[in-house]
Amino acid sequence: MNPHGTALLLDPFSGISGDMFLGLLIDLGAGIEALHGELAKLPLSGWTLETRREKRGGIEGSRVLIGAPHEQAHRHWSEIRAMLERSPLDEAVRDLALRIFQRLAQAEARVHFHEVWALDSILDIVGAAAGLKLLGRPRIFSRPLPLFSGTVSCAHGALPLPAPATLELIKGLPLVDSGLRWELVTPTGAAIAAEVAAFGPLPEFIPERIGYGVGSRDIPEQPNLLRGMLGSVAPPNLETDRIAVIETDLDDANPEWLGFAMERLLQAGALDVSCSPLLMKKGRPGTRVTVLAEPHQAPRLGRLLLLESSAIGVRCHETHRWKLGRQLRRLVTPLGEAYVKLIYEGEKLLRVTPEFESCRSLADQSETPLPEVYRLVEREAARNFFEGKP
Repeated sequence: MNPHGTALLLDPFSGISGDMFLGLLIDLGAGIEALHGELAKLPLSGWTLETRREKRGGIEGSRVLIGAPHEQAHRHWSEIRAMLERSPLDEAVRDLALRIFQRLAQAEARVHFHEVWALDSILDIVGAAAGLKLLGRPRIFSRPLPLFSGTVSCAHGALPLPAPATLELIKGLPLVDSGLRWELVTPTGAAIAAEVAAFGPLPEFIPERIGYGVGSRDIPEQPNLLRGMLGSVAPPNLETDRIAVIETDLDDANPEWLGFAMERLLQAGALDVSCSPLLMKKGRPGTRVTVLAEPHQAPRLGRLLLLESSAIGVRCHETHRWKLGRQLRRLVTPLGEAYVKLIYEGEKLLRVTPEFESCRSLADQSETPLPEVYRLVEREAARNFFEGKP
């Protein structure tokens, strides 16, 4: 699990295969050159990796084409394991690829097939592991896989769909009936999904990029695509909301005006106002003014920023915010009443922060240095809120 809350939501409405998954990762931003460089670490030759834009049902995505010589010998699991263990691949890439291959090998062994894989399957699986690394190793969630029927021809003759090895791999995973007679989920796709994705209730998810991995054939009934959404999920126990971010960059700002504008914006309801230094065109020092606000306040605060500064234009966008819970509580101290903020993660009290204005008022009234007032309030807060008292 990555520490930044990045997540990938898979929507396998037309199934999943190794090349579709790899195409999806490329469509979401895993660079083809970087991916090629990762695969080149394998002691394999005679292969090519290309991607091209194709449409299925009017929707465009990335289709991966792996070129490999037909005479290339198939490799057993023991050979692949030894090859990967000796390779200079990133440790996380190597370990994930090994786990996916092991799932495949165990599934095929349970249905008494000999686990052998061609070069394109090896590149699909190692490419999937490397592509996830290039995307920052997101947490992966998936909607149910489609159940399908029909038959498929292979070295063992005609087999019912889903293929026996695929059925072994999707045991325990949620399925929905597609009503189609196509092989929508391949053994490689099933192994990747089973190893990397969590199935079940989805956390609160904010999509930021949409991608499509294109399947190798057209399906008359629906687009043959693997859809994915790359975005973020809130860590457990954090609150989330939407805020507006209003910004402008100034290279002719009067500092006195800026200070007054910040006060006006805060008085008008801004959640926060900050200024940061910039180096602007022609080498001029400048200032970026950033205002955080409730979305419905944005037009009024944007206008106020234009009126109270030298700005002739402002930018505004909405974004999600994660935050800790907070409560404002009154506290009785030997110097008088003060207010503190109780900061929570879920139900857990993390810390107590003195509220500045009330501490300043106590300092003025008692002629006590402000740092001493802060220390006094912090001691009282610790005694009242961290020692079992209400």
